[in-house]
Formats: sequence, structure tokens, C-alpha cells
Amino acid sequence: MASYHLSVKTIKRSAGRSATAAAAYRVGERIECQREGRVHDYTRKQGIEETFIVTPEYAPDWASDRSRLWNEVEARETRRNSVTAREWELALPSEISAEDRSQITRDFAQELVSRYGVAVDVAIHAPHREGDQRNHHAHVLTSTRKLEAEGFTTKTRVLDSAKTGGVEIEQMRGLWAELQNRALERAGEAERVDHRSLEAQREAALDRGDELSAEELDRDPELKLGPAANSMERRAKAMAERQGREYVPVTERGAVVHAARQARAAFREMRERLDIARETYGIEREAGQGRVSAGLAALRAATAKDRDRTPEDFRERLARVVDRSRDQDDAPKPEGRNYARERLKEIMEKDAGRDGQAAVHKLDGHSEYDLGEDTGREARKPSVNERLKDVLNTPREKLEIEDERDKEKEQEVEKDRDIDRDSGLSH
Repeated sequence: MASYHLSVKTIKRSAGRSATAAAAYRVGERIECQREGRVHDYTRKQGIEETFIVTPEYAPDWASDRSRLWNEVEARETRRNSVTAREWELALPSEISAEDRSQITRDFAQELVSRYGVAVDVAIHAPHREGDQRNHHAHVLTSTRKLEAEGFTTKTRVLDSAKTGGVEIEQMRGLWAELQNRALERAGEAERVDHRSLEAQREAALDRGDELSAEELDRDPELKLGPAANSMERRAKAMAERQGREYVPVTERGAVVHAARQARAAFREMRERLDIARETYGIEREAGQGRVSAGLAALRAATAKDRDRTPEDFRERLARVVDRSRDQDDAPKPEGRNYARERLKEIMEKDAGRDGQAAVHKLDGHSEYDLGEDTGREARKPSVNERLKDVLNTPREKLEIEDERDKEKEQEVEKDRDIDRDSGLSH
């Protein structure tokens, strides 16, 4: 699934860093820093797919020379605590081609040049060989001063100011999401990314009536592992894969992140299966199948991805994801209440009105009469659960005979309705 990431960091001398070292490391080249008198050689670095420099059209010719470019950046800053460069770290969608990833990164770099007048140095990295193979990403290093015909001039204060910096970065975050979504659409992918906060996304989902998406978004942002923990977890994953066993996190942060990712993956899977079941049920009903037959077809379709799992496994996993644990909810909850079922009831009732309410009411083992006297049905009928049990315990030959009888009854009812509607037979 496509995921969004854009972070902005600064290269500060006060932290013992330099623009020349940062550029050499990200592009995998050898750059001699004239200010420090040091050589930064990262030519042995692997996993670098593409590098390029983007500058304003009026920039001097030397700006296309990476070593000269970043030495000029260092020379222009004279203070010991200067911020010499800014890094934009971007996650690239694995669902699109390498050419598309290159193009959207280039478009983003060009927008930085056009908007702020800075020099931009880009390095596109492949996923780490021991990590997640979907982790395509780019490092976009920019100068903190405008690059004009005479060289580097004024600082980009609009990005440094506390009043305007956040607004500018948020706009660039939105642009990056837009570039990715356009590329995903061109590639025929249904996935989309969203740069907004989880809370903003959740409110938008509620506004459009998407209860399941809102439930999925009702969580804390994912904890950042950090370089040390990330390296330890990568080694643990590689070891587990070599030994043919399940990966178990080795750090506390890794355990939290792993659990959160598993929960989100399970929720997405359950939601996808629920959508499949709904769609299949509707198609079967339109094709003239009875409720039991349509329900069985929907259940088979929902569990078709994993034949080893039973319908009970499916319901339990969905309940674990949708349900709120008692430890996380201060409100008292009645003993034995299934909050996952209650949430699904609300959604189905909104989607299908009275019919949906009747359907979920039957799933709880109640008759239509229990819904109220306005249903006009006095006698209690078997619930869907009871009917399913009968079907599952009935031999296939007998089941087919009963289906034929049901169809004949439905045809007789239709004939009676036609007679009632025939004006020539009425007196």
C-alpha cells in the first residue's frame, strides 16, 4: 500500500555537519571540502539509482559541478553555527515505475527551484537489501541561499521563519502528495496518499460518511524507529527469514511499530473482505438467489483469499481491529457486548436503511417481528444463523431440492401478485 512520507531536516555546523559531507554521502561520490581540508569519499556506497542537479536558469555554469557547488555553499557561510543546507526526504511509491519515480522527484525539485530560487541536488535510493523492498526514497539537498547569476545571495527566510516556514512546508507536502497521486492514477493504481494529519483525515472520512476509514484512522501516528533501532530490526528480520521462522521485534520501539503495522494491515484486509462480501451478496440477490444462498456466496468470496482461515477467524480478526479494548476506553461497557458488531450494524443500517437493519437484526438471532409491530409479521421465523446451521448440516442433494421448493414458492407469490394487479379480474 502506498504510504506518505516527507520530512525536512537542516544541515548545521553546530551539530558537526557540513553540506559537502552530506552531498557526498547521499550521491555516493568523492568530494573534497576546502573549508575543512577533508575528503569525503563514499564512492563505495551502493543502492543509488539516480542523481541529478537542478538549478535556476540564470545560475552560473559551475553550479552543475557538484563538488564546486557545495564548496561554494560552505564558503558563503561564515558563522560557526550556520545552517548550510536543507534536506527534504521523500518516500517514493513502489507501485509506479522507476521512470515515474524519477519524473515526480524531478518535478518536486523543479518546484523547489522555482519557488525559492535555490540549488537542488537529488539522489534517488533503492530499498536497502535487508529491509522492506518497497522502500524507494529520495534525498533532496537544497542550499539555504538563493542561487543567482553572481552566486549565492540572500537566505531563504520564508523557510526559516517560525511564522511562514510551517505554512510553506505544508504546501510543499501537499504538492508532493499531488505528484504521487497523479503518478498512481496514470499507472492504474487505486491506492492514493494523503499528506494531512490523521485527525484531519479522520474528520474528512466522517464528513463523507465513511465510518470504517474513520475507525482505521483513529490511532496515534507511527513511532519513528531511529537509525540504531532500525538497523537492529533489519538484522532481526533478515535472521528470521534465513532461519525460516516468524520475525519477532528485538527492541521496544520495534515491537510497537510492528504491532501497529500488523493492526493496520489486518484492518485493511478485513475491510477489503467486507467490501467483497457486500458486493457479492448484492450481485447474487440481483441474480435471483435467496438470502441464504447469497449469504453463503458472500462468505465464500470473503474467505477465498485464504482457504486456511474459517469464517470464525475472519470475524475474530475484524473484531480485534474494530473493537475498542476496555483498557483504552474509560466509558463503562456492558458485559459481553460486541462493539465490532455494533459498529458494523450502524454502517449497514446507514447503507441499506430498514432492510439493512433487518439483516443485521437477523444476524443476532432475532426475528423480523422483534424489530417492531410495523413489520406486520406475528410469528417468529428462524434466524439467519439457524438457517445457516441447517444448510451446513444438510446433504447437498437435499439442499438442492429445498432450493427448488423455495423458488417454486417465490414464483407462486409472484403469480398471486400479478393476479391482484390485473384490473380485468377485479370487481
